[in-house]
Amino acid sequence: MQFDNLLSRADDETLQILLGNAAVRLIKLLDPSLGTPSRLREILMGLYTPASLILSKDSRPILLDLLRPEQAKILATIMQVPLTGDVFETLKKTSVRHGSDRERALFDFFELTLPQLEKSIESASLEPAASSYPLFAHQRIAARKVKDYFKQEPRRVLLHMPTGSGKTRTAMNIIADHLRSLEPTIVIWLAYSEELCEQAATEFQKAWQFLGDRQVSTYRFWGDHELNVDELEDGIVVAGLSKVYNRTTQSIQFINRLGKVSSLVVIDEAHQAIAETYKLVLDSLVIPYEHTALLGLTATPGRTWADISADTELSKFFAKHKVTLEVPEYDNPVDYLVSEQYLAQTNFRPLFYKGGLKLTEKDLERIQQELELPQHILKKLADDEQRNLSIILEVEELVKRHQRILVFGISIKHSKLLATVLQTRGLQANVITGETPARERSRLINSFKDDSAETKILCNYGVLTTGFDAPRISAAVIARPTKSLVLYSQMVGRAIRGVKAGGNETAEIVTVVDSALPGFGSVAEAFSNWEDVWG
Repeated sequence: MQFDNLLSRADDETLQILLGNAAVRLIKLLDPSLGTPSRLREILMGLYTPASLILSKDSRPILLDLLRPEQAKILATIMQVPLTGDVFETLKKTSVRHGSDRERALFDFFELTLPQLEKSIESASLEPAASSYPLFAHQRIAARKVKDYFKQEPRRVLLHMPTGSGKTRTAMNIIADHLRSLEPTIVIWLAYSEELCEQAATEFQKAWQFLGDRQVSTYRFWGDHELNVDELEDGIVVAGLSKVYNRTTQSIQFINRLGKVSSLVVIDEAHQAIAETYKLVLDSLVIPYEHTALLGLTATPGRTWADISADTELSKFFAKHKVTLEVPEYDNPVDYLVSEQYLAQTNFRPLFYKGGLKLTEKDLERIQQELELPQHILKKLADDEQRNLSIILEVEELVKRHQRILVFGISIKHSKLLATVLQTRGLQANVITGETPARERSRLINSFKDDSAETKILCNYGVLTTGFDAPRISAAVIARPTKSLVLYSQMVGRAIRGVKAGGNETAEIVTVVDSALPGFGSVAEAFSNWEDVWG
């Protein structure tokens, strides 16, 4: 049967489930005429392809319920699913692996063509990066200074580079140089979130294939990933700080063995390094081993926005060794990067929202203690209809000036909601999350990166903060609140690449500032806020 015929059976309740009840409520709030079943079907097919709906483990069971009983039996037969018990429940529980006979049978039944994985097409301006892993002159100078500090006791240094200036790329060059100079050896990369850990692991693998001189291993140790220290030989360990700390408290032998085999420890978002929990891990990995170096990475060299004593403590922790981008005739390196067109001339605008979010004393205490905001607070923000309306209206203003816009949502559900509502407003909006199948993700990204003149919006959560190059992006909406300057910088960095980095002359960043939560100022302000404690 044709997929369109199946979807025509979906009633208002089914369509609301497929699109998300919150999104449909917001659509009807904006324009009640858009909430009809026929219009909701159009919106659904604008957001998703039939293939992506059929392959999704969330939407497929809903669609299967639209089959007639005899049709369900035919589908089960051609998919070679045993007809025992309730055929609908059996079909819903049946796994469909990519490339399997069942996948082909499923697509044949609905008269669909199996999607092919599109090859990523890079523009000519990006080809040099695809064949090498180069650094600009200011990055090469910073890398040399870091390596000079590694030769001095106590071999601790903070690399301070602003948003968009290539801090991660510079660090990967330093790591690759270190691995080439010692064989075998282990480098440890520590980060605070699973997202940042995966980004680091992916970026190292990309860098090493151009900079490496031998085969090494990438060891993952965060989330569900485990690590056998006795099996470490040569390469990089990318680890979550909290997981390392928890394992250390269970067995001091773990951190001792890890320290013995490593020669360089890198901590991302290093302005949090002196927090009691993390300082213990870093000291345990570095202090007992005189030849082990410690490299901190940060877009801002202070730990807080106001506590000078904490910032001074951070400076002492890194022995007041800090490498920054020092450019003659410029008071601030960000001004240099903009004037030389490495960064775009960026207009940072806040979108102030004074919602009904009420924080308890316990909430405020957790926000102060933790790097990221508690999940229940984020959920409240994501569900706030007035906040979402403000975001939608802001995007509608941006499309008047920009052709490629990125929107960073609070969660997967929130990103889908925003894309759905933007579609109903007549805009070409799509959504990419960690749940998006690889083939669908490739299709959407290639479409977003093409040279067409039409305006395109890409809403996402968790997958486009780094390692994503789309030179035409000139605007971003940061609707995802975070206390992490690194994560914020990565989101901003997708849209502020200058002409010399393959980007644009100008850019626009809109940050949703919730009255009860912390926000960030301009990149230049964040870069220079703590310079006095490093003198």
